[in-house]
Amino acid sequence: MKKSIAVLGLGKYGISLAEALYALGEDVLAVDKNEKLIRDMSSRVTSAVCANLDNEDEVMALGLQNMDIVITCMGGNLSASILCVAIAKEKGVGAVIAKTSSARMKKILERVGADKVICPEEEGGVRSARILASQYIRDYFEIDDNLCMIELRPKQEWIGKDLIELNLRKMYNMNVAAIREKGGKWRFVDPTHKLGEKNLLLVILEKGSINRWR
Repeated sequence: MKKSIAVLGLGKYGISLAEALYALGEDVLAVDKNEKLIRDMSSRVTSAVCANLDNEDEVMALGLQNMDIVITCMGGNLSASILCVAIAKEKGVGAVIAKTSSARMKKILERVGADKVICPEEEGGVRSARILASQYIRDYFEIDDNLCMIELRPKQEWIGKDLIELNLRKMYNMNVAAIREKGGKWRFVDPTHKLGEKNLLLVILEKGSINRWR
């Protein structure tokens, strides 16, 4: 299902993330105070808006209540990050994610209400987009130009079935490397284990197959 995602702050990571999410088919609102940057981004996302993210009135006017996910990407601007996280939470946004550049800022943003705080480099934008665009993918790692490894939630129709019955290698062209329950440790796969809703799978597949896990 297509998500509405606001990316607030267009540094290297914000641009990388916004473009990757848009390429994956999401509705992306990109926001920054740099007018030239907003003009450049207008054809690369769904909507690009020029706004000062340190200004409460301008942030309130963005309509964040209409977003499924809000991501603040002002890693070095703590005051703007705090303001945007607080307003997004006040507006009832389901998932508020903040980028930061230090462990101290991470703790502060978590206290303000951020659901998740990340400290990525520029290349992390594409990885984050893969995760945010999918209801199944919990984590994503590139192995090489062809293969990737993903941490995968089981589909609802898989619940109560074992891996022999599901035959995921044939049906989805992927190999299951390990399994765990949320909060537990990874362990080797017992093919007779019946999957439950709390199970997570670590699977290897070709990058070209990733879009089926939207």
